[in-house]
Amino acid sequence: MTQVPADRPIGRAMPRAAARRHAAGRGRFVDDIAPAGCLHIAFLRSPHAHARILSVDLSAALDLPGVVDAFDGPACAELCKPWIGTLDHFPGLRSPEQHALAVDVARWSGEPVAAVVATSRAIAEDALDLIEAEFEELPAVTDIEAALDPDSARIHADYDSNLAFRLDLTAGEPDAAFAGAAAIVERSFRFNRQTGVTLEPRSLLADFQPGTGELTVHHSTQTPYQMHDVYSRHFGIPEERVRVVAPDVGGSFGLKLHVYGEEMAAVAASIRTGRPVKFVADRYESFLTDIHLRDHRVHARMGVAADGEILAMEVDDATGIGPFSVYPRTSAVEGNQAIRLMGAPYRMQSYKGRLSVLFQNKAPTCQYRAVGHPIACMATEALVDAAAGALGLDPLDIRRRNVVPDDAYPYRTANGYMLEGLSHHACLEKLSALMDYDALRRDQAEARARGVHRGIGLAVFVEITNPGPAFYGVGGARISAQDGCTVKLEPSGGFSIAISITEQGQGTEAISAQIAADRLGVSPERISVVSGDTRTTPYGGATWASRGAGIGGVAVMKAAEAMRANLLGLAGTILQASPESLDIREGTIVDAQTGTERMSLAELGRILYFRPDTLPPGTHPLLTVSGHHVPQGYPFAFTNGIQASHVEVDPDTGLVELLGHWVVEDCGTIINPLLVDEQIRGGVVHGLGGALFEECNYSPEGQLLSTTLADYLVPLASEMPDIKIAHVATPTKTSPLGAKGVGEAGTAASGAALLNAVNDALSPFGAVLAETPLTPERVLRALGKV
Repeated sequence: MTQVPADRPIGRAMPRAAARRHAAGRGRFVDDIAPAGCLHIAFLRSPHAHARILSVDLSAALDLPGVVDAFDGPACAELCKPWIGTLDHFPGLRSPEQHALAVDVARWSGEPVAAVVATSRAIAEDALDLIEAEFEELPAVTDIEAALDPDSARIHADYDSNLAFRLDLTAGEPDAAFAGAAAIVERSFRFNRQTGVTLEPRSLLADFQPGTGELTVHHSTQTPYQMHDVYSRHFGIPEERVRVVAPDVGGSFGLKLHVYGEEMAAVAASIRTGRPVKFVADRYESFLTDIHLRDHRVHARMGVAADGEILAMEVDDATGIGPFSVYPRTSAVEGNQAIRLMGAPYRMQSYKGRLSVLFQNKAPTCQYRAVGHPIACMATEALVDAAAGALGLDPLDIRRRNVVPDDAYPYRTANGYMLEGLSHHACLEKLSALMDYDALRRDQAEARARGVHRGIGLAVFVEITNPGPAFYGVGGARISAQDGCTVKLEPSGGFSIAISITEQGQGTEAISAQIAADRLGVSPERISVVSGDTRTTPYGGATWASRGAGIGGVAVMKAAEAMRANLLGLAGTILQASPESLDIREGTIVDAQTGTERMSLAELGRILYFRPDTLPPGTHPLLTVSGHHVPQGYPFAFTNGIQASHVEVDPDTGLVELLGHWVVEDCGTIINPLLVDEQIRGGVVHGLGGALFEECNYSPEGQLLSTTLADYLVPLASEMPDIKIAHVATPTKTSPLGAKGVGEAGTAASGAALLNAVNDALSPFGAVLAETPLTPERVLRALGKV
């Protein structure tokens, strides 16, 4: 890690300012907001995975005392325009119009069909039982294999198949490379559905004011400006009359990026009633209707030379997305990134990939933490281990022979990504030392001699961060690639900053304060940060795809530098000194050469705010300064790293015990080492949970079976290993701050490292697992014991 002077805020390990407030129970989430006259909304949901809606009779529900309104899909559509989840830069991607509430046909079990608005949530739920709805059940298509079958029922009657999108990639000469390979390894993978389990469920409080035509929405979202645009366009309200506020948000991970029907219907309900309307999903509703993720069937093969050189990969990825491509970011991005990241860390230049994105009668899938990365990493790294086994090479050695050299950048991968500068070799060597790789291999051999089966798994990764305008803007999505910051000098000499990037617990506000403090010459404690309010903060893309520090942080830096220059100019006027001869240190304006104190910022603030009459004529103090930043040059700032997992597998029970996990990653300039490591550890737990425990199980008829935390398992702290982290720092040259993203690095490769570790432990039995999660039953099935 780059050493930073101890007196500089950037590079210092500092806790999140909000952590103490949350620990004291003083958070303010959507459900804590209770305006006078607030109503509550509940939803009648389709009991079938695929059904024609014949009738919905709301009369009895409307007669229940306490019920204020009830409406179905056609009535909601009179206020809320439908949406289509396609973008121009995915040519051929198709998805029909989607409504807030289903109109004519329901296409997954749990899709909202009608809504009841009442004075309490309990009354609204009671009224749902009084709705008489009649359905005609239709054939359901649930499996990916069935969706691929041209003879299967059509989820959308107007389409000729259940194919939403097809993409074919070819680079180099893959056929010739496979023909000349000394060994070819191949595997078929099944990556089963997961979902997000945020501490705070999806929540929204919509408040439409009939007198002024203004809409205010308090929303547990990570993208307030995206939703600001959505509400304006789909409800026909001018943007200047829409306000979206994201208060404290209890986790997002991408789950809260998307447009959900219930949330749009709650806004429609507030417009219909002229009163505030609140929707807070319960855990059952979350399992049914939150976006799902990672539903892939992948067949992949890899050709290698006799010396271990990786020559080519061929990948066929079929992914299920539910009945619609999710708006506005599309459900094609997950599969697109998966097949474009296959083999990304390696020098291989021949590649053939096919992606099939398929409709199903299940809940929609879309983008979630480390979009597509775990799929690409698990498939690639499992084949690298298989190739090492086929050639009798050590798994670490074959990676040393094949990763892109650290001095070979800029480098274009076989899949077309241009990489500015990564550090695979440096990370490999640091990981080997951090985990004491050779000692663990000796321990493994000794344990096997005693009948104890331990395994070591490695996974090299490349992570996409800091997406520029090409990510969405060129496809027509109104999702901002730029971010902004406004800095205001307070009379006391402190500063308030308003940022467009948002906070969901990862420390966005803390690092923004550090960056501003670093440039303004004060301590971070003198920086107050406001975020998440479209009325009071600059327009921006907010926080997703690990873009907070690398894009929003640069906006903070630019605004703070502009404010610094402005203040030094004003101080120079007062002190009759050139601005270049002055500096700001520890909240005081000093002589830049000697450090002699000339004036405190508090004194400067007093003069500028309360005695501007003492300034020279024509001097008009600029006390608020804004800055914006949009990434340019490379479409992304790629990061990289390597992870290792150490496990013990009991061949009699199929249980996997996690013994240790190591991460070495390179996210460029590190602003706050404590928060970076927190992000990596949290991401690792996310990845390990998905690889070991988490699965959305459906019946053949399309009924979700795992709708409680007794059925859908998530990792507990007691089950997680010690996670040791180290860093290599390669600052990106595309940003004056040098920071790349880090929020998804842990998730990108932890599952791949675990899969390889389990297969390494089971190698004496000839057992191979290629389906996640790695449940005890699947382990025993691989061993031939069930």
